[in-house]
Amino acid sequence: MRKKIVAGNWKMNGTLEEGQKLTSEIVNMVKDEVKGEVIIVLNPPYVHLQSVKKLIGDAGNIFLGAQNCSDKSAGAYTGEVSASMLASIGASYVIIGHSERREYFKEANEELTGKVKQALGNRLLPIFCCGEPLEIREKGNHVEYVTQQLTESLFGFSEGEMKKIVIAYEPIWAIGTGKTASSEQAQEMHAAIRKHLAGKFGKALASEISILYGGSCKPDNAEEIFSKPDVDGGLIGGASLKSRDFVDIIKSF
Repeated sequence: MRKKIVAGNWKMNGTLEEGQKLTSEIVNMVKDEVKGEVIIVLNPPYVHLQSVKKLIGDAGNIFLGAQNCSDKSAGAYTGEVSASMLASIGASYVIIGHSERREYFKEANEELTGKVKQALGNRLLPIFCCGEPLEIREKGNHVEYVTQQLTESLFGFSEGEMKKIVIAYEPIWAIGTGKTASSEQAQEMHAAIRKHLAGKFGKALASEISILYGGSCKPDNAEEIFSKPDVDGGLIGGASLKSRDFVDIIKSF
């Protein structure tokens, strides 16, 4: 059985007080309302990691994640944060290759390989993002574009390493635009990703990898999207900043 995962990406939002309030609300709601084996990952900005970890406490189904890590292990890299630092404060997951990192900070597929290596080497589980912009979707080249991202970044890893990586498919044209991929479009891309992984690592391994949907997922569309056979959860942006919306998305399973 693949893991069902809902990860909240807070992006660059929230003061310390706001982050603590949001975390406390989510933890309490999850305890009271969420049944079943859904893995929940909170990915706040770096400055909130330790306070969020403390508030998560012993909640067995809620884990701490970071939004990025360096592809370097240590050194004179001002402003960077290493995977070992994240692991040392209790992070379990790290988002790698988010579309905003690719666009604004020009992160290339080869650099992302280094970040995944650093994460795995420090026992962090990478949530590796892939996805196409609008112009690629309109040309009908979206499958080729996304599978190339996977090939260039991940196909050098062993089967054992690949088992530890979570994939998050982001239709970039549906992030913060108000547009949402239909559940059929999400399933099409998730199935294509799984088929591509199977071609390299085999069907058995590909069937074990969780693939999350990351494009304007909300309480009113999460259940339909999550019902698709190759969709194993969501990487949630804006809705993860509202405790009620985020928990309702979790409950969509």
